[in-house]
Amino acid sequence: MPQDAANPYLTPAWVCAPGVLRVPFLKAFLPEYDLRRTPGGDVKAVLGWGMKPTAAAGRRWAAKTGRPYVALEDGFLRSVGIGEAGATSLSLIVDDLGVYYDATRPSRLERLIVEADAWCDAGVRARARRLIDRIVETGLSKTNMGGPLDAALLKPGRRVLIVDQTLGDASIGYGLASTESFAEMMRAARRDEPDAQLIVKRHPAVAAGRKQGCIMDLEGVTLIDADVRPAEMLAAVDAVYCVTSALGFEALMRGLPVRCFGAPFYSGWGLTTDAVDTGRRGAARDLETVTAAALIAYSRYVDPTTGRRCEAEEALERLVALRDRADRLAGDWAAVGFAPAKRPPVRRLLNAPKARMRYFWRAKAAAAHARRTGGRLIWWAGKESEAIRRAAENFDGPTVRMEDGFIRSRGLGSDFVGALSVALDDQGVYYDPSRPSRLETLIETTQLSPAQRARAAALGRSVVEAGLSKYNLTGRAPEGWPSDREVVLVVGQVENDKSILKGCAPDLNTNSALVAAARADHPDAFLVYRNHPDVLAGNRPGRLEAGALAAVDATADGLDIIDCLAACTRVATLTSLTGFEALMRGKAVSVYGRPFYAGWGLTEDRLGFERRTRRASVEDLIHAALIAYPVYVTPQGWPCEAEDLVAALIAARDQPAPAAPRGRVRRWATGVMASLDRTPPPSY
Repeated sequence: MPQDAANPYLTPAWVCAPGVLRVPFLKAFLPEYDLRRTPGGDVKAVLGWGMKPTAAAGRRWAAKTGRPYVALEDGFLRSVGIGEAGATSLSLIVDDLGVYYDATRPSRLERLIVEADAWCDAGVRARARRLIDRIVETGLSKTNMGGPLDAALLKPGRRVLIVDQTLGDASIGYGLASTESFAEMMRAARRDEPDAQLIVKRHPAVAAGRKQGCIMDLEGVTLIDADVRPAEMLAAVDAVYCVTSALGFEALMRGLPVRCFGAPFYSGWGLTTDAVDTGRRGAARDLETVTAAALIAYSRYVDPTTGRRCEAEEALERLVALRDRADRLAGDWAAVGFAPAKRPPVRRLLNAPKARMRYFWRAKAAAAHARRTGGRLIWWAGKESEAIRRAAENFDGPTVRMEDGFIRSRGLGSDFVGALSVALDDQGVYYDPSRPSRLETLIETTQLSPAQRARAAALGRSVVEAGLSKYNLTGRAPEGWPSDREVVLVVGQVENDKSILKGCAPDLNTNSALVAAARADHPDAFLVYRNHPDVLAGNRPGRLEAGALAAVDATADGLDIIDCLAACTRVATLTSLTGFEALMRGKAVSVYGRPFYAGWGLTEDRLGFERRTRRASVEDLIHAALIAYPVYVTPQGWPCEAEDLVAALIAARDQPAPAAPRGRVRRWATGVMASLDRTPPPSY
């Protein structure tokens, strides 16, 4: 393989274990290396996975030829899910001296801690403290996949957590420990904590049945043999005993006393009570310094959504979002009423750890599967048939309606362009005002924190400044609209759209009636009518009657909707999302139906809204509708947040609309989505 011609300064490096080359985003993690599959005369370094046997040949070749061996390992803020199950890692360590868990010799991490006075100033330590506080606040851990702690396992009084590890874990032997160290740890716990509840926590890989643990003597202890969230365990105990587990580091961040029976990277600095001395450490270091070394200086991070390097803080927030998404989507989903064209994008949108989806043709079969698995019955709200309604009424479990999100795609759903966002509603659906929806509840009850309000405002500015809309179709700019009269943009809709059927009065539920009402309310205005893109494309009904068309001063068909919003002074609509887009742009909005954004004091409403008692801000609507309510993926199929999709749509605006990702679903974690169309299980 030739050296990168674009950058001749890259270091040629042999990746000695082929599996390492399959690590996602490897080139982004290692931008200084020209990665080779085979050794050669111009190779300057050997890269392998830690001290694993798969890298033994590479280590021998490096020693024989005098090349440095560079150890790669997962970082300490890794993923949502365990590596053994293929969960994508957001962090990597690159160590040219040793590896952090090998206490038999110095590592780059150990050197960073020893030499902290030269680089870890007050600013870096303050940054580390903020990271610690955020990790504790969010309950983040290395793999972020555990379930809740069973409170029934806890006894009153003092509790001590004893951390098991997997048998044969390299960190045990290289951490100056052995299986005897675990026996010694158990003896010490029984001797020194006679009145405490001793809680033994198995490793997640042991809990998953993939590996064997090291602690054999479980007499008189409480065993947690399931994958439990570390933050919940650590919040429930008064002290932690471990050998070399990184859980001890997480305990230190939460202010717990930690006893170590091996030599993990965080021992020997005065933070822990140690049974093993490496003979090299001993300089007193505070937690902020060790954290700065491990999480800021030593670890590298890549955001899987963008594929680019990022800082620890960005990776942390991405993990929080992915974990929360995983929690939201976990469980069994029995899907019915989904057209074949919708299934691939839906699989990508709902792909998550512990999420299992199966499609059914018959509603009764879907409900039976959901009942059998304790799962949820889900259907596309706009395709709700009588059979689905009956099945849902007879189903005593959770039900979810799905619809397109408000930042959807680059193209029309009726043209089979796959959605990049969907709304999941466990109460109703946003366009049906006859009953509460999850979106309505979010707007009515959520009190935004300052950070959430700032995020919503920033997202709104991004959408407005980028000129984005639901479908992001381009067109011409308006010409000839007057500047000395009120310009009212009347937004046509598909007349059999569910939002009109559910949210409009019988005497005002057509585009022609809307035009007549807008003309009556604004007799002197310059009235501009714009057909819905689906109607204009000939895919759906909604053309104006001849008499209504005569009441219009101009039409905006073929014009860019964003330019139309900029040029008008008011929007008149039945229930169109364009009204929400107009609110984000500070325009006056007259509403003749009951869309989700009306009834909050922001619009002029023809109809009443008894349930909507709050006076909301535009930021409240943005946070609920664009951040909290939908789920998103990028055009490439990676889970993302609203801001990511906005950035992707901006970046791709001048490019041809991409085809939907095909083949296997990208697995950002460990979810497996089954379907009747036999799509292979998710994988990289």
